[in-house]
Amino acid sequence: MKRYMQLSISEEKLADLKKWFTNYVHTFQYSEPEKQQNIDLKEDHTLRVCKEISNIGKQLGLKDDQLRLAEMIALLHDIGRFEQYALYHTFKDRSSENHAELGISIIEKFGLLESLDNNTTKNIIRCAIKYHNRHSLPLEESETCLFYSKLIRDADKLDIWKVVIDHYYSKEENKNGTVELELPDTPGFSEEVYNDLLNKNIVNMKYLRNLNDFKLFQAGWVFDINFQPTLDSIKKRRYIELIRDVLPESQKIDKVFDVIHDSF
Repeated sequence: MKRYMQLSISEEKLADLKKWFTNYVHTFQYSEPEKQQNIDLKEDHTLRVCKEISNIGKQLGLKDDQLRLAEMIALLHDIGRFEQYALYHTFKDRSSENHAELGISIIEKFGLLESLDNNTTKNIIRCAIKYHNRHSLPLEESETCLFYSKLIRDADKLDIWKVVIDHYYSKEENKNGTVELELPDTPGFSEEVYNDLLNKNIVNMKYLRNLNDFKLFQAGWVFDINFQPTLDSIKKRRYIELIRDVLPESQKIDKVFDVIHDSF
């Protein structure tokens, strides 16, 4: 991939988009604390993903314009979440609509890419956002599109791990069911989830039936990590060990985590 192609994204354009993002998010205000907490959750997540993607990009040797492009993608990757919650009061795509596709429609509605001179840059942003939450990436896209799609997928996962792990270790009264996609905290786990992970496959979300499935699904994200700096962060932050510790004792689960650790 030509990582150093001219992308013509200035600091000013990035700053303007950040200002728009803040103003847009603040149009979603709720008097109910729980609803406002969910909006704040997504705003904070987005800002941290911007930092994560910049950190990964710097370690990969990207230049300033590539880093600004990456941060622009991160800033907009979940822009559909706010309207999704306003319309459906959930972050479950299967119960509402695909938040990435909703995000693309919001980008078009507000003309957020119109100030960019380069059509290639616009297409990369749309592409990366479109694919950031897909089960897998298509093979027919350009190398540049796939590179930035992989970059946002890695950065997104790093922060989602932080969000869910903080949630799992928080006091019961501070837990937010929205983080768990309203899945029940029941015993056991799905055989389909177990088999996917043993085969080093990304778990299909249709198999998630309870909170244990959700945690195993998240642990299995390591099979979809694209860059060494991301893997290094996972190890340093002990994300996989922390998820294992909030799952029940089980030889089958131990076997899954042996497979996960062997993939590093």
